[in-house]
Amino acid sequence: MTAAAFEREQTVRFGHCDPAGIVFYPRYFEMLNELVEDWFAHGLGLPFAQLIVQRRIGMPTARLDTRFKRISRLGDRLCQRLYVERVGGSSLMLAIAFDGSDGTRVEFDQLLVCTSLDTHRPQPLPADLRVALETL
Repeated sequence: MTAAAFEREQTVRFGHCDPAGIVFYPRYFEMLNELVEDWFAHGLGLPFAQLIVQRRIGMPTARLDTRFKRISRLGDRLCQRLYVERVGGSSLMLAIAFDGSDGTRVEFDQLLVCTSLDTHRPQPLPADLRVALETL
């Protein structure tokens, strides 16, 4: 796999955990969405607020494959890495891993599709997004 297109650290917080002190699995999906939003804003220079509110462009998830490898506990530090696997005409395939000190905790393969928020139909990736992706 090539170098990560975007990377950040996440501390597992109390609100991420169930009563046993481990990450409640739906919270991983919230962390994933935050990572993708941060990548658009800080990695690509195209904040979701600009795309969604001003330009009426959506990037919904069309497919999400998930593999839970190990548990994460309250206080753990997760290194979240996002890789661009494929850029299509109107879609992006991402590979994402959340790693802890003992290895990978969870992996995702995520397909994002560019859509018009007026018609809710797929549309080509905007030119500025394509340029940002090509410079990774």
